[in-house]
Amino acid sequence: MLQPDRFDVTVMLDYYAPYVSGLTESARLTAEGLARRGWKVAVVCARHDPALPRHEVLNGVHVFRAPVLARVSRGFLSPQLPLLAKRLAARSDILHVHLPNPEAAFVAAGRGNAKLVVTYHIDAFLPEGVVNRFGLWLVDRVCAAAVRRADLVITNSEEQARGSRIWPTIRRRALLPIPSPCLDRTGGTPRLRDGDGLHVGFMGRITVEKGIEYLIRAFRSIPDPDARLLVAGDCTSVAGGSNIAQLRDEAGDDRRIRFTGLLRGDEVRDFYASIDVFALPSIAESFGIVQVEAMMTGVPPVTTAIPGADHPVLATGFGKLVPPRDPVALRAAVLEMARLPAEDREAGREAATKLFGGETSLDAHEEAFARLRGRP
Repeated sequence: MLQPDRFDVTVMLDYYAPYVSGLTESARLTAEGLARRGWKVAVVCARHDPALPRHEVLNGVHVFRAPVLARVSRGFLSPQLPLLAKRLAARSDILHVHLPNPEAAFVAAGRGNAKLVVTYHIDAFLPEGVVNRFGLWLVDRVCAAAVRRADLVITNSEEQARGSRIWPTIRRRALLPIPSPCLDRTGGTPRLRDGDGLHVGFMGRITVEKGIEYLIRAFRSIPDPDARLLVAGDCTSVAGGSNIAQLRDEAGDDRRIRFTGLLRGDEVRDFYASIDVFALPSIAESFGIVQVEAMMTGVPPVTTAIPGADHPVLATGFGKLVPPRDPVALRAAVLEMARLPAEDREAGREAATKLFGGETSLDAHEEAFARLRGRP
């Protein structure tokens, strides 16, 4: 497909499809949604897999990938990425940068005449350590530098923004809370169920910050032999590596626990149709698209009470919040939500769908971008 001379929006982030994460999916669904509505959209990202093409069109979105020079922890060195973003920004009305990413300050400085929108998803997370603490400090400074140049800052919720380490910088810019886009996952078949016992599910990247070990400990303390725990998510191509070995050790010989691997398409619908309670035990989380999609199928979530992740439960009153790293509270909340009556589940489904379903997020993005361009 021929490239347009100009783009309405150029989206910049480190990882893009086919990589899967909450940040990536949020960016992808917004970009593809705008393209469906007639916007000319480009994405500039890193070529995290050398097998991927330098340029392709995915669902109406022009995707440009810069080569990776070297990998560093969860990130990489790609000197061509900010240069490629600068060239595309010069052909665009709006540059939409997703944070955190280590090139953000350079990209923001090179935006030219494009309006700059920054979506700040979450504070960067790294395991404890002196080197990692310096790395987090550095990424925070880079993100703050980009935010200072932004014409508009988007976060998933105001709670998330206020809980951020760079809130003193965010608060000085125009802030617009827009929840991440969430898909309707209803209509699945419970093919992952194994008997009539309680089925608890987690879905997401299998990484340290998801706190899955606390969920496994909570589940193993439930004596019911018919209970099941389904842990779904990628553990083979996760940026920075997966802690799957630790989690398998935590699960031990408990055959009630099943690691399904990455699920896609109808498999995701079947996953939600197979569980009674969804658990999101993260120790770092910005919103939790997966918990909202569970809510929209009538499955109550048990979520850690951290800024951002707590927003869907607080906004709908559907689900239960627990302290992070607390298997005892997690176990009690899971058992409580398992007993939730059908009418409460239906009320929660309706509330979540009304607030987060349909094209609510896309409508808000389109309106904000049109306002920045000064066009209806």
